[in-house]
Amino acid sequence: QVQLVESGGGLVQTGGSLTLSCEAPGNIFSPSIMGWYRQAPGRQRELVADITPGGTRRYARFVQGRFTITRDNTKNIMYLQMNSLKPEDTGVYYCNAQTVYWGQGTQVTVSS
Repeated sequence: QVQLVESGGGLVQTGGSLTLSCEAPGNIFSPSIMGWYRQAPGRQRELVADITPGGTRRYARFVQGRFTITRDNTKNIMYLQMNSLKPEDTGVYYCNAQTVYWGQGTQVTVSS
């Protein structure tokens, strides 16, 4: 069973920042497009950002300019730096590999 492990969620005030991390097994991480998804209560899971092994990034429109996705291919870790957080960013954030493997999720709550 492939295990993706997220960390870094928490409670933050509007305008604050958080950094999420996701660690994956090397044989999965290295060749994979890695992504962050989120799911708010009562809503479908949606793509936040993803990054190819070569570092090409893609962002959802609602986070452009505020979030930055990066990956460290030597440590098999992906990050999501989240700045200028808004209450609507609240949800469970999931790490994904190859659109197939999922982490357990980490809660992000932004208070107004």
